[in-house]
Amino acid sequence: MSESENTVYFLPLGGSGEIGMNLNLYGFGPEEDRKWIIVDCGVTFGDLSTPGVDVIMPDPRFIEERRHQLLGIVLTHAHEDHMGAVAYLWERLRCPIWATPFTAYLMRDRLAERGLSNEAKVREISLTGRFDIGPFDLELITLTHSIPEPNGLAIRTPAGLILHTGDWKIDPEPLIGAPTDPEAIKALGREGILAMVCDSTNVFTPGEAGSEAGVRESLTKVIAEQKGKVAIAAFASNVARLETAILAAEANGRRVCLVGRSMHRMAGAAKSVGLLQSCAPFVEEEEAGYFPSHKIAFVCTGSQGEPRAALSRIADRSHRNVTLTEGDTVIFSSRVIPGNERSIYDLMNRLAMRGVKIITERDRHIHVSGHPCRDELKQMYEWAKPKVAIPVHGEARHLIEHAAYAKQLGVPSAVIPSNGSLIAINADGARIIDEAPAGRLHLDGNFIVDAEASSMRERRKMAYGGVISVAMAVSGKGEIVSGPDLRALGVPDTGGDDMDEFLDVLADAAERAFAKLGSKARRDEDEVEDVVRQAVRREANRLWGKKPVVEAMVLMV
Repeated sequence: MSESENTVYFLPLGGSGEIGMNLNLYGFGPEEDRKWIIVDCGVTFGDLSTPGVDVIMPDPRFIEERRHQLLGIVLTHAHEDHMGAVAYLWERLRCPIWATPFTAYLMRDRLAERGLSNEAKVREISLTGRFDIGPFDLELITLTHSIPEPNGLAIRTPAGLILHTGDWKIDPEPLIGAPTDPEAIKALGREGILAMVCDSTNVFTPGEAGSEAGVRESLTKVIAEQKGKVAIAAFASNVARLETAILAAEANGRRVCLVGRSMHRMAGAAKSVGLLQSCAPFVEEEEAGYFPSHKIAFVCTGSQGEPRAALSRIADRSHRNVTLTEGDTVIFSSRVIPGNERSIYDLMNRLAMRGVKIITERDRHIHVSGHPCRDELKQMYEWAKPKVAIPVHGEARHLIEHAAYAKQLGVPSAVIPSNGSLIAINADGARIIDEAPAGRLHLDGNFIVDAEASSMRERRKMAYGGVISVAMAVSGKGEIVSGPDLRALGVPDTGGDDMDEFLDVLADAAERAFAKLGSKARRDEDEVEDVVRQAVRREANRLWGKKPVVEAMVLMV
């Protein structure tokens, strides 16, 4: 048997060395005709380092160039970091999509938003379903997470079996959906798992993540203690938490109003698969104001301080229908995602200044993680008994710790991937054999652009040092006939005539630089623009201590 016949190839293009933006490739066959499937295709979100960019996704260039070898996309669950990039990247990939009913509902919704409903086909698979895609024999394994229908994926090939866990935890009382299926995992272990590609998010956290049942009990008590209006901020995708918030409010005689587009979308998806059936009809936003304060509860998006989400607009008093004032309470039934601290605490402060009471997971038991802690990882390795551990879904420190922990638990070997690591897996173990291109794409308005595009570098510079524009007109004889006229954006104005004086000094620097040019150079538009730009930038740095972006425009007349 040739190497290509006894080897499975694993290639992460996102989600290894970071939390979020997962995109994983599995390949089988000779290199010239290797067949590939994508497992998950998600996004992450922008921050202060990506001004103007909200959505970031993996660069699929490697598989896009091999599109004729791509058989399809398989989604493990419906979180944005696992399926949010599909609708943006599908036109580059053009392949079928497989998903369970809940995930398929949301996937079709996203494709419709992009006008792809008639082209991109979503094939529904049943929970615990088994199906073939080319040389891949795929079986869904029931796990628990913080969203309906989370699945591990058993990937069988002629070379052997891989277990891809996706996101998971062990919740004995998940409240929505079936509990984790240990017998199915043990059966895979007896069959023989070459490698387990596994979630690393909580590898540093001892014990277990905890059950949603405990959150429901605690949240019911917390709401009972509140007198005014109550708003519960949670991840919309956590349908078990959505149900918990609804039932906890109803247990205290409150009707529920969903606030935020994502909440309505997730509730619709949940009802399409038979969930949330025992809840009372939701109150429309326009009607919520007619209820006494102690009879209404709002379940809101915006737990991470997202500026356009419902809770931020409520805090700013810019929401059309919902207001919170002194005596009301906001319960953050969520965790602080690293990187979002500033926006979350800013949101909390804005609410507090309006007299709103804030309750977080630090105050009461109102949130549990959807990812496995150390005791759960230990249990999974005891069930699965893989020959190789391949940790993913974590930053570098998570992956290194996970690999070391797996070896402590008796796994013979571990491979730590980075995005772009091509890993060969066979009966002899696993090793990195090559590096593939792996980068990031930004959704910048309506355009998808490379993260390293000059536009983003320029935008960062403008955010740091502002912009100064210089305009001047030069005659055919090489003489200034108008200008230099300067305008500044993002440059500090201390009041009075300081800004005018600052710009006058810069204009003098531009004129001096022009005067030093020879007669031929003065009639060269590009040469004049370059010299003026540099002179103004140097003088601005001398006066201000910063180097702004300088744009010089010279008109030859």
